[in-house]
Amino acid sequence: MPSSAGHRRFAAAWDWLSRHESARERRLRARLAGQATGRVLEIGYGVGSNWPHLPADVDYVGIEPDPYMRERAEHHRPAGRELDLRDGDAQALDFPDASFDTVIGTLVLCTIPDPAAALREIRRVLRPGGRFVFWEHVNARGRAGRAVLGAITPLWSRVGGGCHPNRDTLEAIEAAGFAVDDLRVGKIGPLPAISGIARAAEAAP
Repeated sequence: MPSSAGHRRFAAAWDWLSRHESARERRLRARLAGQATGRVLEIGYGVGSNWPHLPADVDYVGIEPDPYMRERAEHHRPAGRELDLRDGDAQALDFPDASFDTVIGTLVLCTIPDPAAALREIRRVLRPGGRFVFWEHVNARGRAGRAVLGAITPLWSRVGGGCHPNRDTLEAIEAAGFAVDDLRVGKIGPLPAISGIARAAEAAP
């Protein structure tokens, strides 16, 4: 699949930020990545922030369309661990149906141009009952908060590697045929966020 043009400056900033996450954010990553089992696909692995928290026995494949993220991730590749890393697009996954037990996506659906298409693809490649582990920016609940996020999104997206903080991601996950088992509401800095685990239904919607 063709690579994106990439975001050199944002990749550098994200690399620094990911190494300076708060203790709460590191615990959240550890809890989420620790839920992975079996054959695992990570969409948008970025600079590899989830790698230290993966169980030792998973069979890991990661895709990342941004060449600058992939370049920086190589500096954080864990020694002695096999990782299958590829250029790829979550909107058109190059994998057979029902080929993964777990899909991980952390702070990535907000950057994908068509998140509904990506969620359909995630649902397709997950085995029935498979887990989608997520942590995402989401739109605010109240009218005022939604107006603020709507107003800042055009600029935020330009400087933030394509991130759209005003998406109704939980509703999109459910519409794609997932049942959310474990949902936690919080923030990433000043922005609303959710994290959780969703299970693929027995049949695609």
